[in-house]
Amino acid sequence: MYQQVKKRFVTIWFHHLICDWFTIRNPHLKTIPFVIAAPDHGRKIIVSANSLAQQQGVYIGMTVTDAGTFIDPLEVLEDKPGLAEKLLNGIAEWCIRYTPVVAIDLPGGLILDITGCAHLWGSERDYLKDIVTRLKNKGYSVRAAMADTIGAAWAVSRFAKEGAITAVGGQVQALLSLPSASLRLESDAVERLEKLGLTQIKDLIVMPRHALRRRFGTVILQRLDQATGKEEEIIQSIQPVELYQERLPCLEPIITLKGIEIALQRLLGILCKRLSDEQKGLRIALFKGYRIDNKIISIEISTNSPSHNAAHLFKLFALKFQSFEPAPGIELFVIEAKKVEDIIHRQESLWSTTSGLNDNGLSELLDRLSGRFGAGHIHRYLADEHWLPERSIKPAISLQEKNTAPWKSGMPRPLKLLPQPEPIQVTAPIPDYPPMNFRHRNQLHTVRKADGPERIEQEWWLQDGQHRDYYSVEDENGNRYWIFRLGHYKADKTHEWFLHGFFA
Repeated sequence: MYQQVKKRFVTIWFHHLICDWFTIRNPHLKTIPFVIAAPDHGRKIIVSANSLAQQQGVYIGMTVTDAGTFIDPLEVLEDKPGLAEKLLNGIAEWCIRYTPVVAIDLPGGLILDITGCAHLWGSERDYLKDIVTRLKNKGYSVRAAMADTIGAAWAVSRFAKEGAITAVGGQVQALLSLPSASLRLESDAVERLEKLGLTQIKDLIVMPRHALRRRFGTVILQRLDQATGKEEEIIQSIQPVELYQERLPCLEPIITLKGIEIALQRLLGILCKRLSDEQKGLRIALFKGYRIDNKIISIEISTNSPSHNAAHLFKLFALKFQSFEPAPGIELFVIEAKKVEDIIHRQESLWSTTSGLNDNGLSELLDRLSGRFGAGHIHRYLADEHWLPERSIKPAISLQEKNTAPWKSGMPRPLKLLPQPEPIQVTAPIPDYPPMNFRHRNQLHTVRKADGPERIEQEWWLQDGQHRDYYSVEDENGNRYWIFRLGHYKADKTHEWFLHGFFA
């Protein structure tokens, strides 16, 4: 029997997000009060103020003119529309090193689903401390909290004096003494609650639900249920979570090739074990490193058939390590199976020792060759329903793709077929004799043996043109060629001849 993993969430509150951003870029603002203002009906309204300005009586929504009576001189900066969302998006992407599920909570917060992640840092306290410390080192004023529910973590991060980490199952107790505004209610609803003396969450919890519903609607009940854990709350991550993904954070930044290899081997071992248990294999995998300079480096591999062979997949990644630049250090490794397929176990023959195209050894060999020389250097072709030789084949999508048309084997075909026939100069008797010699790329070939002609008509439903008369010829050196004359022989016309392929 499996036990369901208890959900855990972290909320981060940037209570001076915009001001912090300006201060990071203009360090002199650290020592002076300043505000961010936006135009509103001919006035300038303060939309953000740093802590020094707020300590002197400035508040959000005040006009710049009124604020100037409190502080003289007052530094006023222009608001940048959409800046908060842009900043939160960037910080949320940075937070992916802590969890794959990060959501934006406008106007100044983030929500992290950290279920199953905190133990990688040793403990929940170390996990939360690392996040807060690094954000503060970047210059942001933050408060963060952890709880079983988003609502409880949100309330504690913004309204609790202490107790940033709520114990598992302790969200109700943590909420009781907090104000009603911590339930993420609209301001008018909070005002109505305060007028009735319902200033704390404990006052709401003891009230009959039907009374709350009748007076305040269903929103307040939903927020209570979400905060206490009676109703699940879904968040929208800034990046879709890969179903087959494994993560490995590092206590110290990794800068050596050996360290990268150890991380990759560990991640592949976990991922391939999971794929094997589900009888699946990956076709495309991505190995990513999150560097301490906020850059993400990655390498990608693909396979010809589904594979969960960790040793084989490691060799494919190792071929591309030269492009995986770790400096100044990698603090998180992630591997994703971007494309996964079922592995079909075929019954083996008792006497046969080969599996043809289904042989795993062949598939892994092609993977290594593709990794070393590039996927465009290896091709497999299937028969296609066309008479013209250059159209009678098509590239196969995979090793497993089957022929839908029979190979035309009644007449000889060259081992190498040119993509387009190349013109040659020919000396030939008439009317339908093979040539005595031909010149190709300024080299003269004397024909010793010849067979033909084989006539192939144009496919009139696709294009117009003349028929072709093909000959298999052998020159004085024993080399064999596939050439053709275009159209019927006419005594008063110079005929066009072409070289189309080479026999073994």
